[in-house]
Amino acid sequence: MELASFLGRALFVSVFLLSAWQEFNDFGEDGGRSAKSLKPKFNAFVNHVTTHTGQQLPPVDMKILVAAAIALKGIGGLLFVFGSSLGAYLLLLHQAVATPILYDFYNYDVDRKEFGQLFSKFTQSMALLGALLFFIGMKNSRKHGRQLRKKAPKAKAN
Repeated sequence: MELASFLGRALFVSVFLLSAWQEFNDFGEDGGRSAKSLKPKFNAFVNHVTTHTGQQLPPVDMKILVAAAIALKGIGGLLFVFGSSLGAYLLLLHQAVATPILYDFYNYDVDRKEFGQLFSKFTQSMALLGALLFFIGMKNSRKHGRQLRKKAPKAKAN
């Protein structure tokens, strides 16, 4: 069972590690293609947040944002493979921040082709987020289950 669990985690995290590796290799001095493609999506997200909340977000350098994404996916992925909850939390943070920025289906009309493609990727990303939440919940329930069993008093035979 342990082998199946490890292989499942390894296959799951391969999405994150391969993405981080590709972005790392392409990073360069300007953040690479990821920074260039992220900039208009991030600006659209900032405009969306400003319009709906009235709050102005501080300016962010795309190179730093891409580097943070690489770090979260790389470190989180490596820790997650070995069953660490910290790794799951790092990947969860990445998914929670990146999903609404990268897959901005809400900026398109339902009739446009981009809406369907972005919405499909958004829902896939939400499924990954759900799997991470499931992993964290299972880890926590196992810890609490062990604590409950240890605290139960033993019955004495007379």
